[in-house]
Amino acid sequence: MTSKNQLLKKRFTYALLILIVIAAGLLSRKTTLVPLFVGDLLYAVMMFCGIRFLLIKSGYQKIAIISLAVCYGIELAQLYQAPWINQLRSTTLGALVLGRGFLWSDMVAYTAGIAICVFIGLYKVHFQFYRKGE
Repeated sequence: MTSKNQLLKKRFTYALLILIVIAAGLLSRKTTLVPLFVGDLLYAVMMFCGIRFLLIKSGYQKIAIISLAVCYGIELAQLYQAPWINQLRSTTLGALVLGRGFLWSDMVAYTAGIAICVFIGLYKVHFQFYRKGE
């Protein structure tokens, strides 16, 4: 069973990761040296960490599915081009949260970002399991 202190420590870790990933994502958009898909990949990583922060006791598979659903939903919502939402998208924050236009390549980047999070999480769990056996 996980104690409250352990849950708080995990939440703090995920909150810190969210801030780091947001900073890295913003920096990735400020330079032409970083390919554009990296920002979308980091957006998915941030979403995974955010969902994990909220549902700290849930497994990686559930977090991955929810994160992908949110990322895909936001991307698909970019197909909707009403004036009011386009006005939101024209702001910096609106563009960062809602995106500007639908791209299939973004869906691939989101999938890769979530997959990386799942593999890191499963590796961490696997490593901890075998480390306890030493």
